[in-house]
Amino acid sequence: MTTFDPAELTRRQRAMWAEGDYSDIARTIERVSHELLDAAGVQAGEAVLDVATGTGNAALEAARRGARVTGLDLTPELLLVAERRAAEEGVELALVEGDAQALPFPDDSFDRVTSVFGAMFAPDQARTAAELLRVCRPGGTVAVAAWAPDGLNGEMFGTLGRHMPPPPDGFRPPIAWGSDAVVRELFADAAEVTTELRPARDSVRAPSVDAWIDYTERVLGPTIMAKRALEPQGGWEAARADLAALYARHNEATDGSLLAHPTYLLTVVRVAGG
Repeated sequence: MTTFDPAELTRRQRAMWAEGDYSDIARTIERVSHELLDAAGVQAGEAVLDVATGTGNAALEAARRGARVTGLDLTPELLLVAERRAAEEGVELALVEGDAQALPFPDDSFDRVTSVFGAMFAPDQARTAAELLRVCRPGGTVAVAAWAPDGLNGEMFGTLGRHMPPPPDGFRPPIAWGSDAVVRELFADAAEVTTELRPARDSVRAPSVDAWIDYTERVLGPTIMAKRALEPQGGWEAARADLAALYARHNEATDGSLLAHPTYLLTVVRVAGG
């Protein structure tokens, strides 16, 4: 078993999310950003930090609501897309390249700190949670969306993982953030933690199961890298078959197309003090 090295895993995460076309698949989960900002209570004039902002779904929506928004991401290629989107809309955003495990901001800098399917991928989960709390002012709010382990996308990551080499000793998978028990442990120092499982409605939709997998092979970093690692040894065919069976099991369409609603955990944390 290899040793858990957060720095090396962070480097791999940066490379993974630069693969494919995340901006295209991000459009399928925009609704979640709106739901999370509603739950966080983001208001005009507030200072908001969106961590692992990706191509800017939540950051842009917070800015549309009149907040003063900073979006941070590890992957510069994604920040360029967020910058272009903000310019096209005429929305003001501050965009910063940085690591969720070491946020480059002073303590108590923001009224609201958000992350939509982003902070969950930082390798050192305890450090990441501590950083989200650190930069949020006393009495402020941290809100995080993460795929639930027993929902479709959580199971998708688990399915890919079963075909890959075992993770390093001490590694806890990103979908742990989708567990109520884990987030309560991570935010144990907060004044209040509430969680709710919700469906990401219509976020998986395609003419067929095979068409969806074809699509993720082109645009979604984790799938692209899994295929790249497995295909030379002849392992991708089995992994793809397991993915197809998973999507078929969750499919709600009856006409041969694919329609599914992955489950995510919405965590809202009120920071102590204030």
